[in-house]
Amino acid sequence: MQTIIEQTRELFPYTQTLRRDFHMHPELGFQEVRTAGIVAKELRSLGLEVTTGIAETGVVALVEGEHPGPVLLVRFDMDALPIEEATGAEYASQNPGTMHACGHDGHTAIGLTVARMLTARRGEIHGTVKLVFQPAEEGEGGAERMVAEGVLENPRPDHTLALHLWNEKPLGWLGVTTGPAMAAAETFNISLTGKGGHGAAPHAAIDPLYAAAQIVTALQSIVSRNVPPMETAVVSVTAIRSGTTFNVIPQTAELQGTIRTFNPEIREIVLNRFREITEGIAASLNCTAEIQIESITPAVINDPQVAARVRDVARQLFPDAEIDTNQRTMGSEDMAFMMENIPGCYFFIGSANPEKGLDAAHHHPRFDFDEAALRTGAALMTAVVLDMLK
Repeated sequence: MQTIIEQTRELFPYTQTLRRDFHMHPELGFQEVRTAGIVAKELRSLGLEVTTGIAETGVVALVEGEHPGPVLLVRFDMDALPIEEATGAEYASQNPGTMHACGHDGHTAIGLTVARMLTARRGEIHGTVKLVFQPAEEGEGGAERMVAEGVLENPRPDHTLALHLWNEKPLGWLGVTTGPAMAAAETFNISLTGKGGHGAAPHAAIDPLYAAAQIVTALQSIVSRNVPPMETAVVSVTAIRSGTTFNVIPQTAELQGTIRTFNPEIREIVLNRFREITEGIAASLNCTAEIQIESITPAVINDPQVAARVRDVARQLFPDAEIDTNQRTMGSEDMAFMMENIPGCYFFIGSANPEKGLDAAHHHPRFDFDEAALRTGAALMTAVVLDMLK
Protein backbone atom coordinates (compact mmCIF):
# COMPACT_ATOMS: atom_id res chain seq x y z
CA MET A 1 0.00 0.00 0.00
CA GLN A 2 2.78 2.42 0.89
CA THR A 3 4.20 2.19 -2.63
CA ILE A 4 0.91 3.55 -3.97
CA ILE A 5 1.23 6.63 -1.76
CA GLU A 6 4.83 7.09 -2.87
CA GLN A 7 3.77 6.81 -6.50
CA THR A 8 1.09 9.49 -6.11
CA ARG A 9 3.72 11.78 -4.58
CA GLU A 10 6.01 11.19 -7.54
CA LEU A 11 3.16 11.85 -9.97
CA PHE A 12 1.86 14.91 -8.12
CA PRO A 13 3.48 17.47 -10.48
CA TYR A 14 1.69 15.70 -13.36
CA THR A 15 -1.63 15.65 -11.46
CA GLN A 16 -1.37 19.27 -10.34
CA THR A 17 -0.39 20.53 -13.80
CA LEU A 18 -3.40 18.81 -15.35
CA ARG A 19 -5.75 20.07 -12.67
CA ARG A 20 -4.61 23.68 -13.05
CA ASP A 21 -4.80 23.49 -16.83
CA PHE A 22 -8.38 22.16 -16.65
CA HIS A 23 -9.21 24.86 -14.10
CA MET A 24 -7.94 27.62 -16.37
CA HIS A 25 -9.96 26.29 -19.31
CA PRO A 26 -13.35 25.21 -17.89
CA GLU A 27 -16.06 23.95 -20.21
CA LEU A 28 -19.79 23.54 -19.58
CA GLY A 29 -21.72 20.30 -19.96
CA PHE A 30 -21.55 18.66 -23.40
CA GLN A 31 -19.02 21.35 -24.42
CA GLU A 32 -15.93 19.68 -22.88
CA VAL A 33 -14.19 19.43 -26.26
CA ARG A 34 -10.75 20.63 -25.11
CA THR A 35 -10.90 18.67 -21.85
CA ALA A 36 -11.98 15.47 -23.58
CA GLY A 37 -9.24 15.92 -26.18
CA ILE A 38 -6.56 16.12 -23.48
CA VAL A 39 -8.06 13.13 -21.67
CA ALA A 40 -8.08 11.01 -24.83
CA LYS A 41 -4.52 12.05 -25.73
CA GLU A 42 -3.19 11.17 -22.27
CA LEU A 43 -4.95 7.80 -22.26
CA ARG A 44 -3.70 6.90 -25.74
CA SER A 45 -0.16 7.80 -24.68
CA LEU A 46 -0.46 4.93 -22.19
CA GLY A 47 -1.29 2.52 -24.99
CA LEU A 48 -4.92 2.14 -23.91
CA GLU A 49 -7.90 1.38 -26.12
CA VAL A 50 -9.85 4.67 -26.14
CA THR A 51 -13.37 5.47 -27.35
CA THR A 52 -14.51 9.09 -27.72
CA GLY A 53 -17.74 10.88 -28.57
CA ILE A 54 -19.98 8.97 -26.15
CA ALA A 55 -22.71 11.42 -25.09
CA GLU A 56 -20.96 13.95 -27.34
CA THR A 57 -17.78 14.50 -25.33
CA GLY A 58 -17.48 11.43 -23.09
CA VAL A 59 -14.29 9.34 -23.16
CA VAL A 60 -13.89 5.66 -22.22
CA ALA A 61 -10.68 3.64 -21.94
CA LEU A 62 -9.99 0.03 -20.98
CA VAL A 63 -7.08 -1.08 -18.81
CA GLU A 64 -6.79 -4.81 -19.44
CA GLY A 65 -5.17 -6.75 -16.63
CA GLU A 66 -2.76 -9.56 -17.33
CA HIS A 67 -5.13 -12.03 -15.68
CA PRO A 68 -8.83 -12.80 -16.30
CA GLY A 69 -11.42 -11.45 -13.91
CA PRO A 70 -14.38 -9.09 -13.46
CA VAL A 71 -14.92 -5.64 -14.97
CA LEU A 72 -14.78 -2.57 -12.74
CA LEU A 73 -16.13 0.77 -14.01
CA VAL A 74 -14.49 3.89 -12.54
CA ARG A 75 -16.06 7.25 -13.38
CA PHE A 76 -14.68 10.81 -13.33
CA ASP A 77 -16.74 13.90 -14.32
CA MET A 78 -15.34 16.74 -16.44
CA ASP A 79 -17.80 19.65 -16.67
CA ALA A 80 -17.68 23.12 -15.13
CA LEU A 81 -20.38 25.59 -14.03
CA PRO A 82 -21.75 28.92 -15.39
CA ILE A 83 -20.18 30.98 -12.57
CA GLU A 84 -17.82 33.97 -12.71
CA GLU A 85 -14.70 32.98 -10.76
CA ALA A 86 -13.62 35.18 -7.84
CA THR A 87 -10.73 33.18 -6.36
CA GLY A 88 -7.90 35.37 -7.61
CA ALA A 89 -5.80 32.22 -8.06
CA GLU A 90 -2.89 32.28 -10.52
CA TYR A 91 -4.66 29.45 -12.36
CA ALA A 92 -8.10 31.13 -12.33
CA SER A 93 -10.53 30.58 -15.19
CA GLN A 94 -9.68 32.24 -18.49
CA ASN A 95 -13.21 31.68 -19.77
CA PRO A 96 -15.46 34.53 -18.56
CA GLY A 97 -18.61 33.35 -16.79
CA THR A 98 -17.42 29.75 -16.49
CA MET A 99 -15.44 28.08 -13.71
CA HIS A 100 -14.69 24.77 -12.07
CA ALA A 101 -16.61 25.47 -8.86
CA CYS A 102 -17.24 21.86 -7.86
CA GLY A 103 -13.90 20.09 -8.18
CA HIS A 104 -14.46 18.27 -11.46
CA ASP A 105 -11.12 19.59 -12.71
CA GLY A 106 -9.58 17.69 -9.81
CA HIS A 107 -11.62 14.59 -10.56
CA THR A 108 -10.42 14.52 -14.17
CA ALA A 109 -6.79 14.99 -13.10
CA ILE A 110 -7.19 12.22 -10.53
CA GLY A 111 -8.66 9.96 -13.20
CA LEU A 112 -5.71 10.41 -15.53
CA THR A 113 -3.31 9.81 -12.64
CA VAL A 114 -5.17 6.61 -11.72
CA ALA A 115 -4.92 5.52 -15.36
CA ARG A 116 -1.14 5.92 -15.24
CA MET A 117 -0.82 4.02 -11.99
CA LEU A 118 -3.04 1.14 -13.08
CA THR A 119 -1.36 0.81 -16.46
CA ALA A 120 1.97 0.42 -14.69
CA ARG A 121 0.44 -2.34 -12.53
CA ARG A 122 -1.33 -4.46 -15.13
CA GLY A 123 0.43 -7.52 -13.77
CA GLU A 124 -1.49 -7.10 -10.49
CA ILE A 125 -4.90 -6.76 -12.17
CA HIS A 126 -7.20 -9.75 -12.52
CA GLY A 127 -9.85 -8.35 -14.82
CA THR A 128 -10.54 -5.09 -16.65
CA VAL A 129 -10.81 -1.48 -15.52
CA LYS A 130 -13.25 0.63 -17.52
CA LEU A 131 -12.25 4.27 -17.10
CA VAL A 132 -15.17 6.61 -17.83
CA PHE A 133 -14.70 10.37 -18.19
CA GLN A 134 -18.19 11.80 -18.17
CA PRO A 135 -19.57 15.09 -19.50
CA ALA A 136 -22.45 17.15 -18.13
CA GLU A 137 -22.83 15.91 -14.56
CA GLU A 138 -24.22 19.24 -13.34
CA GLY A 139 -27.90 18.52 -13.91
CA GLU A 140 -27.73 18.05 -17.67
CA GLY A 141 -27.98 14.26 -17.80
CA GLY A 142 -24.49 13.27 -18.90
CA ALA A 143 -24.48 9.91 -17.11
CA GLU A 144 -27.96 9.04 -18.35
CA ARG A 145 -26.86 9.84 -21.91
CA MET A 146 -23.75 7.68 -21.55
CA VAL A 147 -25.83 4.78 -20.23
CA ALA A 148 -28.27 5.17 -23.15
CA GLU A 149 -25.33 5.11 -25.56
CA GLY A 150 -23.94 1.87 -24.16
CA VAL A 151 -21.32 2.76 -21.57
CA LEU A 152 -22.50 -0.15 -19.41
CA GLU A 153 -21.96 -2.68 -22.20
CA ASN A 154 -19.03 -4.17 -24.12
CA PRO A 155 -17.83 -5.05 -21.54
CA ARG A 156 -20.56 -4.81 -18.91
CA PRO A 157 -19.13 -3.86 -15.49
CA ASP A 158 -19.62 -6.00 -12.42
CA HIS A 159 -19.06 -3.08 -10.03
CA THR A 160 -18.73 0.72 -10.16
CA LEU A 161 -16.68 3.31 -8.30
CA ALA A 162 -16.66 7.12 -8.19
CA LEU A 163 -15.33 9.82 -5.91
CA HIS A 164 -15.90 13.48 -5.09
CA LEU A 165 -13.55 16.03 -3.57
CA TRP A 166 -15.54 17.45 -0.66
CA ASN A 167 -14.95 20.99 0.60
CA GLU A 168 -17.43 20.61 3.43
CA LYS A 169 -14.78 18.54 5.21
CA PRO A 170 -11.03 19.03 5.79
CA LEU A 171 -8.04 17.14 4.47
CA GLY A 172 -7.68 13.84 6.28
CA TRP A 173 -11.41 13.13 6.27
CA LEU A 174 -12.98 10.40 4.12
CA GLY A 175 -16.69 9.70 3.66
CA VAL A 176 -17.67 6.12 2.81
CA THR A 177 -21.33 5.38 3.55
CA THR A 178 -23.32 2.18 3.28
CA GLY A 179 -26.67 2.72 1.58
CA PRO A 180 -27.94 6.14 0.43
CA ALA A 181 -25.15 8.70 0.04
CA MET A 182 -26.70 11.36 -2.23
CA ALA A 183 -30.32 12.23 -2.78
CA ALA A 184 -32.72 11.65 -5.63
CA ALA A 185 -33.67 14.98 -7.18
CA GLU A 186 -36.83 16.22 -8.83
CA THR A 187 -37.71 19.68 -10.09
CA PHE A 188 -41.29 20.90 -10.15
CA ASN A 189 -43.31 23.60 -11.85
CA ILE A 190 -46.83 24.52 -10.73
CA SER A 191 -48.94 26.73 -13.02
CA LEU A 192 -52.00 28.20 -11.27
CA THR A 193 -54.80 29.85 -13.23
CA GLY A 194 -57.47 32.01 -11.64
CA LYS A 195 -59.39 35.04 -12.87
CA GLY A 196 -57.71 38.40 -13.12
CA GLY A 197 -59.34 41.56 -11.85
CA HIS A 198 -58.95 44.90 -10.10
CA GLY A 199 -56.97 44.92 -6.88
CA ALA A 200 -59.74 46.98 -5.25
CA ALA A 201 -62.41 44.40 -6.12
CA PRO A 202 -60.98 41.00 -5.10
CA HIS A 203 -64.48 39.54 -4.75
CA ALA A 204 -64.88 39.73 -8.52
CA ALA A 205 -61.61 37.89 -9.21
CA ILE A 206 -60.08 34.50 -8.43
CA ASP A 207 -56.67 35.22 -6.97
CA PRO A 208 -53.94 32.71 -7.99
CA LEU A 209 -51.42 34.51 -5.76
CA TYR A 210 -53.49 33.74 -2.69
CA ALA A 211 -53.67 30.10 -3.80
CA ALA A 212 -49.90 30.10 -4.35
CA ALA A 213 -49.28 31.41 -0.83
CA GLN A 214 -51.49 28.73 0.70
CA ILE A 215 -49.81 26.00 -1.36
CA VAL A 216 -46.30 27.11 -0.34
CA THR A 217 -47.28 27.00 3.32
CA ALA A 218 -49.06 23.65 3.05
CA LEU A 219 -46.23 21.95 1.16
CA GLN A 220 -44.08 22.38 4.26
CA SER A 221 -46.35 19.89 6.03
CA ILE A 222 -45.29 17.05 3.74
CA VAL A 223 -41.98 16.42 5.49
CA SER A 224 -43.13 17.34 9.00
CA ARG A 225 -46.37 15.35 8.92
CA ASN A 226 -45.92 12.58 6.34
CA VAL A 227 -42.27 11.52 6.45
CA PRO A 228 -41.30 9.30 9.43
CA PRO A 229 -39.04 11.17 11.88
CA MET A 230 -36.12 8.80 11.28
CA GLU A 231 -36.31 9.37 7.53
CA THR A 232 -35.72 12.63 5.68
CA ALA A 233 -36.77 14.63 2.64
CA VAL A 234 -36.68 18.18 1.31
CA VAL A 235 -39.44 20.14 -0.45
CA SER A 236 -38.29 23.64 -1.38
CA VAL A 237 -40.30 26.23 -3.31
CA THR A 238 -37.58 28.47 -4.71
CA ALA A 239 -39.42 30.78 -7.14
CA ILE A 240 -42.84 32.45 -7.46
CA ARG A 241 -43.73 34.51 -10.52
CA SER A 242 -46.98 36.43 -10.79
CA GLY A 243 -48.39 39.88 -11.40
CA THR A 244 -47.03 43.05 -12.96
CA THR A 245 -48.37 45.99 -10.95
CA PHE A 246 -49.90 47.11 -7.63
CA ASN A 247 -53.59 47.31 -8.55
CA VAL A 248 -54.18 44.25 -10.73
CA ILE A 249 -54.97 40.76 -9.45
CA PRO A 250 -53.10 38.54 -11.90
CA GLN A 251 -54.60 35.78 -13.99
CA THR A 252 -51.82 33.27 -13.31
CA ALA A 253 -49.08 32.37 -10.86
CA GLU A 254 -46.14 30.02 -11.30
CA LEU A 255 -44.17 28.19 -8.61
CA GLN A 256 -40.90 26.31 -9.05
CA GLY A 257 -38.67 24.30 -6.77
CA THR A 258 -37.02 21.01 -5.96
CA ILE A 259 -37.74 17.77 -4.10
CA ARG A 260 -34.97 15.63 -2.59
CA THR A 261 -35.27 12.14 -1.07
CA PHE A 262 -33.08 9.14 -0.24
CA ASN A 263 -35.58 6.30 0.17
CA PRO A 264 -37.65 5.31 -2.92
CA GLU A 265 -40.69 4.63 -0.70
CA ILE A 266 -40.41 8.06 0.93
CA ARG A 267 -40.07 9.55 -2.55
CA GLU A 268 -43.43 8.09 -3.56
CA ILE A 269 -45.09 9.41 -0.39
CA VAL A 270 -43.70 12.90 -0.97
CA LEU A 271 -44.67 13.01 -4.64
CA ASN A 272 -48.20 11.76 -3.95
CA ARG A 273 -48.81 14.25 -1.14
CA PHE A 274 -47.30 17.03 -3.26
CA ARG A 275 -49.89 16.46 -5.97
CA GLU A 276 -52.78 16.00 -3.53
CA ILE A 277 -52.02 19.17 -1.59
CA THR A 278 -51.43 21.32 -4.66
CA GLU A 279 -54.50 20.15 -6.56
CA GLY A 280 -56.70 20.19 -3.44
CA ILE A 281 -55.85 23.74 -2.36
CA ALA A 282 -56.10 25.05 -5.90
CA ALA A 283 -59.54 23.49 -6.35
CA SER A 284 -60.76 24.77 -2.98
CA LEU A 285 -59.88 28.31 -4.07
CA ASN A 286 -61.45 27.91 -7.54
CA CYS A 287 -58.11 27.83 -9.33
CA THR A 288 -56.82 25.22 -11.72
CA ALA A 289 -53.37 23.73 -11.20
CA GLU A 290 -51.07 22.20 -13.79
CA ILE A 291 -48.19 20.28 -12.20
CA GLN A 292 -45.00 19.24 -13.95
CA ILE A 293 -42.45 17.13 -12.07
CA GLU A 294 -39.19 16.18 -13.76
CA SER A 295 -36.89 13.53 -12.34
CA ILE A 296 -33.27 14.68 -12.52
CA THR A 297 -31.56 11.69 -10.95
CA PRO A 298 -32.30 8.79 -8.60
CA ALA A 299 -30.51 8.47 -5.27
CA VAL A 300 -26.90 7.31 -5.10
CA ILE A 301 -27.08 4.12 -3.03
CA ASN A 302 -23.82 2.42 -2.08
CA ASP A 303 -23.66 -1.35 -2.08
CA PRO A 304 -22.83 -2.59 1.46
CA GLN A 305 -20.11 -5.01 0.36
CA VAL A 306 -18.38 -2.58 -1.98
CA ALA A 307 -18.55 0.24 0.59
CA ALA A 308 -17.07 -2.06 3.25
CA ARG A 309 -14.22 -2.91 0.91
CA VAL A 310 -13.50 0.77 0.24
CA ARG A 311 -13.42 1.43 3.99
CA ASP A 312 -11.07 -1.50 4.61
CA VAL A 313 -8.64 -0.26 1.97
CA ALA A 314 -8.90 3.32 3.28
CA ARG A 315 -8.02 2.17 6.81
CA GLN A 316 -4.95 0.33 5.54
CA LEU A 317 -3.83 3.16 3.28
CA PHE A 318 -4.59 6.04 5.65
CA PRO A 319 -4.58 4.68 9.23
CA ASP A 320 -4.81 8.18 10.73
CA ALA A 321 -7.72 9.35 8.57
CA GLU A 322 -11.18 10.06 9.93
CA ILE A 323 -13.51 7.72 8.05
CA ASP A 324 -17.12 8.87 8.23
CA THR A 325 -19.58 6.01 7.65
CA ASN A 326 -22.67 8.23 7.85
CA GLN A 327 -21.86 10.87 5.25
CA ARG A 328 -25.02 11.85 3.39
CA THR A 329 -25.90 14.92 1.42
CA MET A 330 -29.13 16.20 -0.11
CA GLY A 331 -27.09 17.12 -3.14
CA SER A 332 -27.69 14.90 -6.15
CA GLU A 333 -25.31 13.07 -8.49
CA ASP A 334 -26.11 11.45 -11.81
CA MET A 335 -23.61 8.66 -11.14
CA ALA A 336 -26.80 7.15 -9.71
CA PHE A 337 -27.80 6.13 -13.26
CA MET A 338 -24.70 3.96 -13.57
CA MET A 339 -25.19 2.53 -10.07
CA GLU A 340 -28.91 1.69 -10.43
CA ASN A 341 -28.22 -1.80 -11.74
CA ILE A 342 -24.47 -2.11 -11.14
CA PRO A 343 -23.48 -2.31 -7.44
CA GLY A 344 -20.85 0.20 -6.45
CA CYS A 345 -19.57 2.84 -4.07
CA TYR A 346 -19.44 6.63 -4.32
CA PHE A 347 -17.05 8.06 -1.74
CA PHE A 348 -15.88 11.50 -0.63
CA ILE A 349 -12.40 12.96 -0.13
CA GLY A 350 -12.07 15.85 2.33
CA SER A 351 -10.44 18.76 0.48
CA ALA A 352 -10.86 21.94 2.56
CA ASN A 353 -8.05 23.81 4.29
CA PRO A 354 -9.39 26.81 6.25
CA GLU A 355 -5.88 27.93 7.20
CA LYS A 356 -5.15 28.51 3.52
CA GLY A 357 -8.58 30.04 2.86
CA LEU A 358 -9.54 27.01 0.78
CA ASP A 359 -12.92 26.27 2.32
CA ALA A 360 -15.54 28.00 0.16
CA ALA A 361 -18.61 25.89 -0.55
CA HIS A 362 -19.18 24.02 -3.75
CA HIS A 363 -20.72 26.16 -6.52
CA HIS A 364 -19.39 29.35 -4.88
CA PRO A 365 -17.39 31.90 -6.96
CA ARG A 366 -14.49 31.51 -4.51
CA PHE A 367 -14.47 27.71 -4.52
CA ASP A 368 -11.03 26.14 -4.48
CA PHE A 369 -9.52 23.16 -2.65
CA ASP A 370 -6.22 22.03 -1.17
CA GLU A 371 -4.48 20.16 -3.94
CA ALA A 372 -3.06 17.65 -1.46
CA ALA A 373 -6.51 16.04 -1.78
CA LEU A 374 -5.57 15.08 -5.35
CA ARG A 375 -2.94 12.69 -3.98
CA THR A 376 -5.42 11.22 -1.50
CA GLY A 377 -8.04 10.67 -4.18
CA ALA A 378 -5.64 9.10 -6.67
CA ALA A 379 -4.09 6.82 -4.06
CA LEU A 380 -7.38 5.60 -2.61
CA MET A 381 -9.06 5.02 -5.97
CA THR A 382 -6.04 3.12 -7.30
CA ALA A 383 -5.75 1.03 -4.16
CA VAL A 384 -9.46 0.14 -4.14
CA VAL A 385 -9.35 -0.90 -7.81
CA LEU A 386 -6.32 -3.11 -7.22
CA ASP A 387 -7.93 -4.63 -4.14
CA MET A 388 -11.17 -5.43 -5.95
CA LEU A 389 -9.33 -6.94 -8.91
CA LYS A 390 -6.60 -8.78 -7.00
